[in-house]
Amino acid sequence: MIIAVDGPAASGKGTIARALAAHFGLPCLDTGLLYRAVGVQVLRDGGDPENEADALAACAFDDALLADPELKTEIAGAAASRVSAIPAVRAALVARQRAFAAQPGGAVLDGRDIGTVIAPDADAKLFVKATPHVRARRRHDELVRLGHDDISFDRVLADIRARDLRDSTRTAAPLRPADDAALLDTSYMDIDAAVDRAISLVEDRLGIGRAATR
Repeated sequence: MIIAVDGPAASGKGTIARALAAHFGLPCLDTGLLYRAVGVQVLRDGGDPENEADALAACAFDDALLADPELKTEIAGAAASRVSAIPAVRAALVARQRAFAAQPGGAVLDGRDIGTVIAPDADAKLFVKATPHVRARRRHDELVRLGHDDISFDRVLADIRARDLRDSTRTAAPLRPADDAALLDTSYMDIDAAVDRAISLVEDRLGIGRAATR
């Protein structure tokens, strides 16, 4: 059973994906971390995230980087958005993602092109969204909790909008809902309501009831 969860930054897709994985007893991969790792590695190597050669070289990052707190920063997110627009980088990371999805028993993957590119035959697909202002507020609150209280809300909002534009207009696997994805707008939902709705949508797609999974 493969569950694809796509959506823009700070829409809640990561939290929802982890909750779905726990509910259905599946492993979970945040594919965005792969691109953040590449972006951070480029910067650490003194390269340019928009330079294909620099970005491809960074795809050989050490797996230990995936646990680095720096990957949660806005700088890492911006760099990830840039490297992910490079077709060769996406191609380099596709096999890694598809191997995770194809493991025995299935998996939950969250990202921006899971349902359209990585796992187009996924058993259930969600596209999680929220308004830019709501997403910026969530991300700003998260950054403040992490101690980055020097970053203004307006800057976070500007970064969110810029990333949305890059991700939705890039030629390689642009951010968009798969044609058969269920849409979930979390703008005015708390996390419990969003998770509950996500589980219901997935169960509807799988044709199963709550009692069968508990």
